[in-house]
Amino acid sequence: MKEKEEENVVSLYPEEQKMTEKEWQKSIPAQVFLNYFFAINYHIQHFNDNGLAHLTFFKEARPELNDQDMEAVKRLLLNCWSTEYALRTTAELGDEAYMRNALHWTFPQAYYTVFAGLQAFLRTRGVSSNHEALILREAGRLVVKNAYPRTIGFYASGHYEDFNINRLPLAHYKPGLQIAGKELEAQAQIGQFLRTSRRQKAKAVRQQVQANPATAIRSSRTNEVLQKFGPQHWQQLTWRVGYTTIFDLMARLRISSSHREIERFVQADIDFKLFHESLLEIVSYLNGIHESYVAQAMGMQQYEAFVQELPKHLQNSFAGARMQERIKPLFTEEDYQLGQAA
Repeated sequence: MKEKEEENVVSLYPEEQKMTEKEWQKSIPAQVFLNYFFAINYHIQHFNDNGLAHLTFFKEARPELNDQDMEAVKRLLLNCWSTEYALRTTAELGDEAYMRNALHWTFPQAYYTVFAGLQAFLRTRGVSSNHEALILREAGRLVVKNAYPRTIGFYASGHYEDFNINRLPLAHYKPGLQIAGKELEAQAQIGQFLRTSRRQKAKAVRQQVQANPATAIRSSRTNEVLQKFGPQHWQQLTWRVGYTTIFDLMARLRISSSHREIERFVQADIDFKLFHESLLEIVSYLNGIHESYVAQAMGMQQYEAFVQELPKHLQNSFAGARMQERIKPLFTEEDYQLGQAA
């Protein structure tokens, strides 16, 4: 495809039409990227099933941690919270101009704080790997198994260019460039984000597989490494792609490691404050989910003691606030004695 799906959109705002065509074209990819994350946050905030309280998977989970796992989980949570702390500090320090130039570090911070929290959760499930592809694949399986609330239980599956969007019934609608103002627009934009991300992931897998003579798919006629793929070839790679979930969408924030890519965003005319606010709310929501699972595994009593003994920069912070507001209400007095404390 010569043009990316994300760039094939038109302006709907009068003030944007005042810009020159060239200036506006430069802003389109960044605007669409902002739309995607705003849509995810809109979906989380407006969906009526976004908590763990009634989730069967959560209620039935009763993992126990040995001392080694306990220490590993604590280290991962400290990494998660320190990165979230840095992300939040940006909002406290500056105006929109500052946030524009802060994208170089806020994009990866938003991803890596969630990734560390995800690792902590997976460690309670017996997954101790640091390998990103494996972590994302395991997360995909848990999304499909309903370990997460329905609001973020959506995922893409299927072969290249024959994708299925699951648990987003309105995702088939064509998204516009407007910020989502209703659920249909939010789901349409998330659906497109899932498709474009899965397409990128499939291409990356193909490149990796074909670069290795031992794994490369070859022509049945000449035994040469294939340069062009048909549907039957793509289907051989689908199992390697796994499911595409919200965590793969968060991984798209790593583009800031490429100077050329991030400069395209810095120079765009978009609402950087809104972008940062959307990322912060998504991060807080996802980290809160993982913290709840960790608290369950540690035992609420031990988790609370851990939070109260955090380093100075995390004392009386968002970590403690989330514990009081979102995590403690999930547990009864009996639950306090479970986990490691049992």
